[in-house]
Amino acid sequence: MFRTVISIAALAALSACASAPRQAIPTQMINRVLAGAPGEAQPGKIVARELEFARAARETGQWSAFRAFAAPGALIHGREGPIMAEPWLAAQSNPPVSVQWEPRAVWMSCDGALAVSHGRFREPDGTVGNFITVWERQSDGAYKWTYDVGSPDNPQPPPPAQFDDGDIVVTSIDAIKAGIADCPRRGVEVPAPPAFSIAEDFTQGGKVSNDGTLRWRWEDRGGGQRRVVVDYFYQGKWQGALDEQMPAGDAG
Repeated sequence: MFRTVISIAALAALSACASAPRQAIPTQMINRVLAGAPGEAQPGKIVARELEFARAARETGQWSAFRAFAAPGALIHGREGPIMAEPWLAAQSNPPVSVQWEPRAVWMSCDGALAVSHGRFREPDGTVGNFITVWERQSDGAYKWTYDVGSPDNPQPPPPAQFDDGDIVVTSIDAIKAGIADCPRRGVEVPAPPAFSIAEDFTQGGKVSNDGTLRWRWEDRGGGQRRVVVDYFYQGKWQGALDEQMPAGDAG
């Protein structure tokens, strides 16, 4: 067996308060993580791609960035259900100020071809919430997103506390966590992921990685209720990595 759950401590970022925007992670820190990651599955590449994506949204426009980083057939999962991203994005104009985001966790298949990122976003009006993005490696080796969903916190957190000028207050230190699926031994097949039941009136979709070590799926329960589940093969068995449920009251 190979791979373990790792904490990419080199990509830690400090914030003056949990809900305030944080400083950009220096490129040299990202490069050190990429250089030290073993094998094909390198979560640092997804972290770097997410940060590049967010920077492009700020510099070239929110929907321009979404178009540039989208894979063919990508889906955006809104309150009305998942839609094809390409035609929808083609009709959108960039807002004056882009939403900003950064990843907090990445899960990746053993072969590195499929990954899921989970993180936090902040709207220009201060609304904050979680996002989930699925990334697939393309034929040229670049990662593009194939599924994206966001959900604002409900209720929203209280506004950050105000401090006197000159005070230095650090309330959180965030490490970007990563989980890499175990690679199967030569000649040994990974067991199929456990079956899951879903009500007949739900729509759902998702994918198992080509090497059979990571599965993600979405559910749409109508009325804005959405769910994303991620499982990966680790320590000889399938384990749950993420189960994000988005209630109907969300505005995303």
